[in-house]
Amino acid sequence: MTAESVEHRVQWPVPPQDGYTVDDLFTLPDLPPHTELIDGSLVFVSPQRRFHANVIDLLVHGLRTTLPAELRVSREMTVVLDNRNGPEPDVSVIRADAVTGPGQTRYEARDVLLAIEVVSPDSESRDRTTKPQKYAAAEIPNFWRVEESGTSGRPVIHVYELDPLTRAYIHTGMHRDRIKVDKPYSIDIDLTAIDNL
Repeated sequence: MTAESVEHRVQWPVPPQDGYTVDDLFTLPDLPPHTELIDGSLVFVSPQRRFHANVIDLLVHGLRTTLPAELRVSREMTVVLDNRNGPEPDVSVIRADAVTGPGQTRYEARDVLLAIEVVSPDSESRDRTTKPQKYAAAEIPNFWRVEESGTSGRPVIHVYELDPLTRAYIHTGMHRDRIKVDKPYSIDIDLTAIDNL
């Protein structure tokens, strides 16, 4: 190994004994974009695939089409669930009064009405199990999990609603070509439009 190769090594942060906090997530220097905090551990994400980016674009546009004035749609923003969890849903529907300005870096769980995760190969377990459990525990009322259909390459959306007694999500539907739901507001999105992106 040459001296030059040693100089270019990446210096990863060493976690504190009890793990990181949300404050650390926003103050550690030089973290990669879209770093998440799950159970006090930093989670780095892989580069985004075209399907993932196109689904986010499709959903953001579709959600904004019928968005009530008191709500906003945001993409890839940290949601603070508690002191040791700051995941970054791919898309969130939030209360408009939770928006503080262009320098904002996070939302509180109490302000989120819908969290959406687009499943990627590197995040399957987090998107299917870990994050939905944490969103439900934080009482986010609605969750959508988006998968890629193996046959069409189009999105398949699994819709979940929070059961307030168990603080767990109940699966309320699966949508392939169109998603038409009335929670958290009236939404109607043509999922086949992804073919044109």
